[in-house]
Amino acid sequence: MRKVVKSLFSVLVGMALITGCSSGNAPSSGSQAGTGSEAKTGSGTATAGGNTELTFFYPVAVGGPLTKIVDGMAEEFNKQNPEITVKPVYTGSYQDTTTKIQAAVQGKTPPDVAVMLSTELYTMLDMDAIIPLDDFIAKDGGNEYANDFFPAFMANSQSEGKTYSIPFQRSTIVLYYNKDAFKEVGLDPEKPPQNWDELIQYAEKLKKDGRAGVEIPTSGFASWMFQAFALQNGKNLMSEDGKKVFFDTPENVEALQLWVDLAKKHKVMPEGVIEWATVPSDFLEGKTAMMYHTTGNLTNVKNNAKFDFGVAFLPARKGFASPTGGGNFYMFKGTEAKKQEAAWKFIRFMTEPERAAQWSIDTGYVAARKSAYETEKMKQYVQDFPAATVARDQLEYADAELSTHNNGKVTKILNDGLQSVITGQSQPAAALKKAQEEAEKALAPFNK
Repeated sequence: MRKVVKSLFSVLVGMALITGCSSGNAPSSGSQAGTGSEAKTGSGTATAGGNTELTFFYPVAVGGPLTKIVDGMAEEFNKQNPEITVKPVYTGSYQDTTTKIQAAVQGKTPPDVAVMLSTELYTMLDMDAIIPLDDFIAKDGGNEYANDFFPAFMANSQSEGKTYSIPFQRSTIVLYYNKDAFKEVGLDPEKPPQNWDELIQYAEKLKKDGRAGVEIPTSGFASWMFQAFALQNGKNLMSEDGKKVFFDTPENVEALQLWVDLAKKHKVMPEGVIEWATVPSDFLEGKTAMMYHTTGNLTNVKNNAKFDFGVAFLPARKGFASPTGGGNFYMFKGTEAKKQEAAWKFIRFMTEPERAAQWSIDTGYVAARKSAYETEKMKQYVQDFPAATVARDQLEYADAELSTHNNGKVTKILNDGLQSVITGQSQPAAALKKAQEEAEKALAPFNK
């Protein structure tokens, strides 16, 4: 069963960090896929001296300085492993990365290792592009290694009893709220909204001229945000085998209606399209008192907020819930055994508990391994900054992000339907019914 992310930066630099959970900015360092020779040739080559070169494709989900962090981690690996040279290639957003990997696979020049959305599992399986990692896991820790990753993150990593990717930059959606604004309107800053009714009530109190009560991005990752509401009100949007979707249930219509009502009925959220990257900017500038966003922005908010803020579970309906999000490490078919062994060594290095802890501290992503939270550096960080555990603790109520066969088309169908409702072109029930019908057609070949 597959069950269900210390220097102060200036606000200007902070704005570069907030491109979201699956979008990226130009890299600060490293090569760019499509411009460097390693991007054109795909897999690296073994040099005459016996050194094994690996091409490593990666996106940066929250942009800017994080390229330096990833490149720095690769550089440290190269220093510790002189027989291997990892060549990091920044490949843009998650979507850009998937497109470039698909092109490289079709051209028979896949990267040796890559970070890609965990939800691309079925896309890669449909292309026969990736290899299962179970043999590597068995030789290097076995269940002790695999079971150290949070089950909610492994849900998008496995299919039919096999593990195809290893969690890395992983997240959940969390509620950020301005404690100063709470105090201003007489709300207890230590008691964020616990359910949908309180979300509306709090947002109504917090709203004033120049400040929204709450902002939830409607562009970029609308389906991810919608999935949170759906999970809170019922069950997940897809079957565990990725062959069926459940978009037009009465519970999902109710969930989408709530999202619309926040803007149009309760007037606590701006109407129309709200861009993914705009929401954290608005929060930091005091233009909204609460926001739904990825925990991958936690360090950005911590470094740039000029007010006291809190982080909380998303408000519940029938229960607390959030979909997981973010990227995993994949290895690809068509690479020689020596490179696969070296790539696995790199994956193990990047996901070591100490390194996972530091990655979480540097970025705000959830450290994907349980043992990372037992390291001294993470214990100290959590003691000084308790908000760092919220997204991790929410994993108890998390489920796998929307992932199906023909994933790109199915996700686009849902996103298009959501956008039609958000922009006032259709009603929730009609839009979800249409999305269900179109998605079933897209999935029909996989249900024969």
